[in-house]
Amino acid sequence: MDPRQNDELVTALRAAARSMAGRRSLQDLEETLGQIVTSAVATIPGVDAGSISITDHGRVETRHPSSEAIGKLDRTQSELNEGPCLSAIEDPPEDGIVIARDLAGDDAERWPRFAPQAVGAGYRALMSTQLSANGGPRAALNLYSAGADAFDQDAQTLAGLFGIQAAMLLYGADTAHHLQRAVDSRDLIGQAKGILMERFSLDDEAAFRMLVKSSQDTNMKLTDVARWLTTETGRRRARPATT
Repeated sequence: MDPRQNDELVTALRAAARSMAGRRSLQDLEETLGQIVTSAVATIPGVDAGSISITDHGRVETRHPSSEAIGKLDRTQSELNEGPCLSAIEDPPEDGIVIARDLAGDDAERWPRFAPQAVGAGYRALMSTQLSANGGPRAALNLYSAGADAFDQDAQTLAGLFGIQAAMLLYGADTAHHLQRAVDSRDLIGQAKGILMERFSLDDEAAFRMLVKSSQDTNMKLTDVARWLTTETGRRRARPATT
């Protein structure tokens, strides 16, 4: 790797790290993922376009494609259930990088339905890097090239480094989401217990046991019972008094 490429990499990764440190909302997360794709395309030699693929409720969705054509190719892989992006997500090698060196050549046999679609769109090579980390969202950073055999060892190393940035960002966002859900659930159950304690003159433990029994008797989740109780109580309090 020549010194200029090394400087560009350091600058790009530092910028991504600073962005990650300051991000808080879902919109911020999406902006940072977009910046990672943009920086990867601009920095990694041989790359002409890129995107991120993320699994969502069993479907693979594309995020931040460089162009409409790239978004369409990502969606095509999902529809065909075939392609380097899906291989990186579902069955990655040890290093997490799946490379299609020539989709008009030998790699056409590996992905026979997707390869003609990519070549027809003007892309001969594709490199996808797995982004999953410790049970976080399953995803991949996808890098497309118009030329065959475009990704040398330096390009693969850089793709792996950008992949680490994106993976840690996704993992942090997913962890924060689950923590927030846990806090919200705790607050919701606390509100429901307070309603039962006031209505039936119960202590905290007895109110919780009442919620648990209601959950078991109705085969509803505890949080769903608590949500129903707080919502119904709110509706009753909002009704105008009758004369």
